Parts: sequence; structure tokens; C-alpha cells
Amino acid sequence: MSCFCLSEISLFIVCPVSSLKTDTDRELSGVLQGTDESSTEEQAPEPGPNDGPGNQGRTREVKPRTSSRPFSLRDCLLKYLLFFSNLLFTVLGLVVLALGLWGLINKESFAQEKIGQISTDPMLVFVVLGLVLSTLCLSGCVGALRENCCLLQVFSATVLVLVAAQVLAAIVAYSFQGQIEGYLRSGMLAAMVRYQDDLDLRFITDEIQIGLQCCGADNYRDWEVNMYYNCSAPGVLSCGVPATCCVDPLENGTVWNSQCGVGSQQLDEFSAQSVIFLGGCLGGMSRWIEQHTGLIGSVGIVLLGVQIITLFITTRLMDNIQPSGGKLQDNI
Repeated sequence: MSCFCLSEISLFIVCPVSSLKTDTDRELSGVLQGTDESSTEEQAPEPGPNDGPGNQGRTREVKPRTSSRPFSLRDCLLKYLLFFSNLLFTVLGLVVLALGLWGLINKESFAQEKIGQISTDPMLVFVVLGLVLSTLCLSGCVGALRENCCLLQVFSATVLVLVAAQVLAAIVAYSFQGQIEGYLRSGMLAAMVRYQDDLDLRFITDEIQIGLQCCGADNYRDWEVNMYYNCSAPGVLSCGVPATCCVDPLENGTVWNSQCGVGSQQLDEFSAQSVIFLGGCLGGMSRWIEQHTGLIGSVGIVLLGVQIITLFITTRLMDNIQPSGGKLQDNI
């Protein structure tokens, strides 16, 4: 009797547990099945305009990831050649810029009484040239090092504009030689007027007269335009010329005689030729250009060639940096 009761009790206990386990398995399987269906619905791509029943099984184009082509050894050499060359010219541009700013500050060109004449200051040319050169080469330097297409595009576009401007300037200079000579004459006469007041113009004028062994723009009498060398001016410099016009300003190489050109404008050409140079500097410039035409042409061609080669290197570098095209096929 007791055995029979125990068996009934055990059967009563086992049956609810097994039924509970079966129900739990059913709920768990239902949850897993629901999760699989929801994940399937989330992963399924949304139908596009071309995903109708007639387009099933076809392929569609998938946009490739942005990737650059691997650099070869030659491309790496070109990259660092572009980097170091631009770095060198960047430093050179900064030196020129610093030199121009130092000249302007040293002469107090930013002072209120001199600011109106700063546009004719020769040091302003160094400032503009240094600023343009350093900015341009810095963009090429950083663009090559960082493989930045935007900077390289700016650099190449600017170099292309400069090349076109140089070619155009050469054509214009060859076509309008007479007008250019007139501009040079006006510029030199303006420098002679300010000879005593502007140290830069004085230095440039002296170097031209010493180097070309000339005096004045067309002849030595052009110095009458200067208020100090004019014959009507008071003082010892009246009717004279600068010492750089003298044939022997050092008096046989011993002492610099700054008064060697005093009264030279009053002399006739025969008497003056033993004391000063009679010819003007414009004629000397023309003769110097004629004698060095080959050298000037060679230097111009080399500079133009370097810029064109730089354009080709920059273009190849940008082609390697930009993403390569292609189509990625994906079966739907």
C-alpha cells in the first residue's frame, strides 16, 4: 500500500515537471524563431525602383570604396622630389619676404609721412615676390607630403597660370620693344629724381651705372632732372653727376673721390669723356641684352621647363591619390 502511494506521488511530481519543461522549450523556440524573423526582416534590403519581379536575379552596381592605387618606387621618388623641391623654394621665399620686410621697417616706410610712397619702394617687390613664392611652394610641399588633392590642385593651377603668364609676357616683350624702352626710360628718370632721397633707388642706380659703365638714361646731361645736380641748384653738387659716372672714381685705386663728377654737365663731350662715361644706361642695357641673348634664352627655357616638369609630377601624384574607378558587382 505504501509502495503504491509512493509511486503515485512520484508520478504526480514527474509529470508536472516534464510538462513545465515542454512548455518552456516551446516558448524558447518561439522567441528564437521570432528573433530570426525580425533579423531577417532588418537585414533584407529595401526594394529599389528597379527591383521588380522582372529584375530578380540580375546584378546591380555597387559604389566601390574610396581607395588609392598603391605607389610604385618611381611614384614615391617623384613624391619626395616634389616635396623637397617645394620645401627649398618655400624657405627661399620666406628669406626674400623677410628681406623685404626688413628693408621697409629699416627705412621706416610705414611711417605716416612715407606711407604714400610705399608703392614705388623697391623693397615692396621683394615682399610680394617672397609672399607669393612661399605661399605657392608651401601648398605644393604640404600637398605632396600629406597627399592632399585639394592643395595639389591649387598648386598645379597656380603654376599653370604662371607658365601661361610668362609665355604671354615674353610674346608681349618681343612685340612691344619700343614701348618697353619708353617705360624703362621713365622708370630710370624717376629713380634719378629721387636719387638722394631713396637709398634703395640710389643703390640700384649706382650698380647699373658701375656695371654698364654709363651715366644717366640717354646721356650724362639727364642728371639735370635731379634737384641737387641741376645747374640752378645751390651747393657743390650743382651741374655735377654722381661719382659712379666717373671713369676713375677711386683715383687710381686708392681713395674714393665723391666729388669727381662735380661740374661735368658744363663740359663738352670731348672734355667730359676723360672724366665721366658719356653714354646712357638704356643703350648699355640694349647692348648687354644683345650680347647675352643666348644666356637669357637658355635660362628662360630652363625655368619654364622646370615648371612644366613640376606640373607633370603633380598631375601624376594626383592620379595616384584619387580613388580608382571600378564596378563592384553584387548578386541580388
